[in-house]
Parts: sequence; structure tokens; C-alpha cells
Amino acid sequence: MSKIIVIAGPTASGKSALALELAEALRGVVINADSMQVYRDLRIITARPTATEEARASHRLYGHVDAAENYSVGRWCVDAAAALAAVEQENRAAIIVGGTGLYFSVLARGLAAVPPIPADIRNSVRARLAREGVAALHDELARHDPAGAARLMPGDRARVTRALEVILATGRSLSDWHRRGMPAIVDESRAAKIFLMPARDELLRRIDTRFDAMMAAGAMAEVRALAARGLDSNLPAMKAHGVPWLIRHLNGEIALADAIERAKIETRQYTKRQSTWFRNQLPEFERAEPNRAREAIEAQLRRLSK
Repeated sequence: MSKIIVIAGPTASGKSALALELAEALRGVVINADSMQVYRDLRIITARPTATEEARASHRLYGHVDAAENYSVGRWCVDAAAALAAVEQENRAAIIVGGTGLYFSVLARGLAAVPPIPADIRNSVRARLAREGVAALHDELARHDPAGAARLMPGDRARVTRALEVILATGRSLSDWHRRGMPAIVDESRAAKIFLMPARDELLRRIDTRFDAMMAAGAMAEVRALAARGLDSNLPAMKAHGVPWLIRHLNGEIALADAIERAKIETRQYTKRQSTWFRNQLPEFERAEPNRAREAIEAQLRRLSK
């Protein structure tokens, strides 16, 4: 039975470096579980593994999607299941790594097979979000689906909006759809699971250092090329951390130093949400500081092998 290792954590916590280290030690394959690193246009600004790093171990589901596409968690489920099946066939270790909470949730719990939401309902709910705020939408969701609303953080704009759209469009809650949706991809009882969590001050330092390094490596040129494509600003790739702020700089709206600082602040805020989400939604992940994460994973693997 092939080893399965799942590495999650906030942005800049050292996940990719740990995944690469384990892949080299175990003859493993690194499988991406980051919703922005799937886009081929965004190698630098999303801190995707470099070509040199990819040459050291096999990496899959990185940079395989064009920025013009709206890549969904459903598509990732299909792609990830195929990648895991191939790794199993090769009798190699699978190291799944990233920071997108929903991807990790569907690994073990599956995904609701929700039908497409009619445009009029989607537009109406999103107009209300802009006009009334997320709290009003969460209150309405609680009236329709109290249990579903209780599972969501009231300030989680994306998931509250999605849950309300689904119940208004179908008359059924997401949890109802979930019961007959896509199956789980990974049997949690087979997997070592770790959430990297550096000390907060260290994480903030890493975020700043990494963004400065991305700028030095050519992030501005990468964003300039993306902006030149004239894509819809609502596409996921156009919302990757740093991209909107650097585009505003390119448009002459703000100074470069301000764009960089705002991008760093946005990333810091996002890492707090990531940590809270994982703590609440996936408490079974063992939390570990980066310097003891490999030791913790190896201990889990030993227990799983008994």
C-alpha cells in the first residue's frame, strides 16, 4: 500500500519545501492542492515550485490550467483522483500539499454534486452581498438551513454566498447534496496529516521575505503579461494574492511601494483565516511548527504501518 502524506498550512509556512524533502526521501510524487498554483500564468506570484525544484522530484497538477479558465474544486477532485490513482499504480508515495482548505476537505469527505445555479439567482444573491453585506445573507441562510449556517463562519463571504445560492436554487441544502455527490478521494485512516504552523511573528517575516523575493524574481513582469490579456477581473487567477494590487500599480492608480505593502497585508490577513478554517473544519490535522513537521509525519507513518 502506497504512503499518502497530506501537508497543509498557511501561505509561506514552508509546505512546498517540506513536500519536496519528503518526495526525495520517499521516491514520492508531489500533488498540488493550492487553487492558485494550478494556473500556468502565475508561477512566480503564487510561489509555485521552480523548474529546478520540479526536476528534483515529480510534481503534478501545477501550472496545468490557463488563467482564462474558472477552475473549480470539482475539476480538482477529478484531476487529483486521477493523479493519486497513477501514483498508486506506480507504487510511489503521494505527498499532497497546499493551502486551499476546501481541497483538503473534499479529499476525505467528497463533494456535493450540485447542479448549475441559474444566473438570475446567482446575480441576485451577489448583488445583495454587495448591498447588504455577508451578515444579512448568513441570517437568511440560517432561516432556510439552520444546521448549515451553524457550520459556517458568519463572515465567510464565499461559502455563505454559495450555500444560500444552492438552497434558493434547488430547495435543498449543500449537506443534502453532499450525501450523493462525488466520493471521497483519500481514506483518512491511510494518510499522515499535518498542518504547518510557524510562530505568528515568524510567519509574518516569511510572508514579507517571500513577497520581496517574488518581486526580485520577476513577479511584476508576470503580472504585466497577465494584465495584457484583458481577462475578466472576476476570474480566480486575477484575484491571486498580489495580482490586483500590482495591476492597480500598472494602471497608475497607486505607487509600487504601496501595492507591495497592500499585497503583504492581504496575505497576512489570509493566513489568519486559513489557520482558523483548518482548526474549525479539519481538527484531525496535527499542527506542528516547521522544524518538527517531518518528525511528526514520520511518527504518523510508523503508526499507520502497524
